[in-house]
Parts: sequence; C-alpha cells; structure tokens
Amino acid sequence: MQIKTAARLGLLPPYLFAELDRLKKEVQQKGVDVISLGIGDPDLPTPSHIIESLKRAADNPINHRYPDYEGLEQFRKTAADWYRRRFGASFDYQREVCALIGSKEGIANFSTAIVNPGDIVLIPDPGYPVYYSGCVFNGGEPYFLTLKKEHGFMPDLASIPAEIARRAKMLWLNYPNNPTAATVELSFFESAVKFCLKNDIILAHDSAYSEIAYDGYRSPSVFQVEGSRECAIEFHSLSKTFSMTGWRVGFAIGNAQLVGALGKVKTNCDSGVFQAVQEAAITGLEGGDGDKLAEYCAIYKERRDILVGALRKLGLECESPRATFYVWSKVPKGYTSVSFTERVLKEAGVAITPGSGFGKGGEGYVRFSLTVSSERVREAVDRLTALRF
Repeated sequence: MQIKTAARLGLLPPYLFAELDRLKKEVQQKGVDVISLGIGDPDLPTPSHIIESLKRAADNPINHRYPDYEGLEQFRKTAADWYRRRFGASFDYQREVCALIGSKEGIANFSTAIVNPGDIVLIPDPGYPVYYSGCVFNGGEPYFLTLKKEHGFMPDLASIPAEIARRAKMLWLNYPNNPTAATVELSFFESAVKFCLKNDIILAHDSAYSEIAYDGYRSPSVFQVEGSRECAIEFHSLSKTFSMTGWRVGFAIGNAQLVGALGKVKTNCDSGVFQAVQEAAITGLEGGDGDKLAEYCAIYKERRDILVGALRKLGLECESPRATFYVWSKVPKGYTSVSFTERVLKEAGVAITPGSGFGKGGEGYVRFSLTVSSERVREAVDRLTALRF
C-alpha cells in the first residue's frame, strides 16, 4: 500500500530544527557537555503554591471527568479579573474569554476559525512558525511583513500595498516578540488598531511574553486602545509567566465573535483543559505569591546582562532586551545563521537557534535563550570566547 499524506504538509518549509537536533545528539555522543541556549523553555520551576494547588485539585474526583469545552467558569472569570488588574480592560468572561490548551493550540485553531481559502494573512517575518502553518493549512495566502532592525523589529504597516490590505483577512502581531525580543509602546498598537479598522482586518495578538520584562518596562495590551474591541483578540499563556510550559494552559480574550468562533472550533477538535490544571492556573492568576514573578525576572535579567555584555565584547551586535528571555544577535561576517549555529555547536558545544528557522527575515541572526543558570551562561560565554570569528 502506498500511503499518501495530505498535500498541505508539503506547504511546510523543511524542518530546520530536526537537523540541528540530530547534530546536537551527534555532538553529545562524542562526550561533549552541550549547553543548550536554543529552546525557549524556562528552567525555573513552577512556583510551589501553584503545584500545591494542582495536587489538591487532582485528588478531587470531579476533576477526573471531561472538562467544559470553553473552560471552567471560575478560570475564565479569574483570567478576566487578571486582565482588568493588569491592563485596566474589562471583559465579559462568559462571552469574551476562552481557555486554551496552551496558547500555541489556540493560535493554530484560530486560523481554522477565521481563514478561508484565498484569504491573505499578514505574518511577521521572522515570526513564530504557527502563524504561517495555521494560514497555509487553511488555504490562506501568507503575506510576510519583514521585521527590520532599523524599524525596531516592528512591521511597517504603512508600506503594505493597498490591494494587499484590501484583501487581507488577519494580521498577526507578537510583542514582546519572539524571536527578536523587540518591545513596543502603546502608540504602536494604536496605529495597528487604526490600520485594521480602516481595512476591515482582524488583529490577532500573541502576548505570551508580556510579563517577562526588565528595566521598568511594562508591556501594553492591544485592549488599552480605543476601538480594539471591534477587531481584536489576544492570546495569553501561563507558560512563561509562571514557568508552566509543560502544563499546557492559557486563554484567549477579546471580541466576543472572535472568541466564540475559536470556541466553536475547539468544541469539535479537543475536550478542553484538565480541570485540575485550570484550578492551579487560577491560583497563579490570583497572585498568591506575587514576589515570585519579580524574582524570576531578576534572574533572567542577570543572565541577560552576562550574555549581552559578553557577546558585545566578542564583536557580535545585539540589543539588550527589555522583555522575553531571548537575545537576538547578528552573526559575524562570513557566516549564515545556520553555518554560525553549526560551528558554535560543533566547536564550543553550545546550542543556539538560527534566525532563519523563523523565516527568511531572520537570516543573518541567531537567537540565544536565557533558560539555563547564570553559571551555565558564563560557561557558554567562556566557550564562545575561545572561538575566533
């Protein structure tokens, strides 16, 4: 029997990271202690009060059954309350909030809810790969918005041709940004909302890194902008804020029609978030240990300062990010994103992520992740210093 998979799988770019994983294993098999600065997975533990909440909830038989598709009422209410405290924006938790099995799932399913064949989707480049895959899996046409350093790694919305803007169905934004670690002020969201309302475009904002911030920076929300309720949805994840990547819990919030459309897809595709996890997430969002986030951000900041200072001494051009736990650095002259990544892995035993893995706009850059201890960051820096670029 000849098995033929769906043609849509052929629309995906070659999975660069699979080759890098193979190379990493090859280096490790030679006995090299690889320091991984590649994956964006927090090494800091989930706060203990959240873990204890999960333990209690897991003992309750009521949580062993199918959860509500849209999420526990108390979870959605707590998420809405958190948004009101954090951003000053009030939502009807029954109509404007939906629980997610992590924001990645919600982002992918939202494209299914919105994108028709032939619809243009405006996608940042470089950007989180799910924006693209969600578009093409549903027959959409991606239009890439290159994020350039000279424009603060923000898309130049004014440069989008009028015909493209007319046909566009959705715009993806992501700030604080992965992979560039760029941040924006509220004025950028004001211009984005104005652009979307003018052109009848849905604004989908991925806000997964909003709480990992330094130097007094406070990430804004799209919903602090007048008119955003007419066109926008925002995706928030507890993964980064509370070091809960493996727990798979987040929420979408915003325009009731958009949230409702996402919920309709989810009703047909999944069975919701394990209720014990939702109860633990409620504990996190209620802020039972408010100092923990500040503590974790201080740790990431220390690592950032070590890495940025060292990269600059090596002559590698990079900004000191105000948010996320990433550092986005130019590669030395004579290298591509991949060739530099491969050399660093083979000769220094340090794994980083090539910018080209996030789209053509990422070529010439690499992403360092701050998700190992300060001691390991220093060791990685020492290894890089020993190389001659």
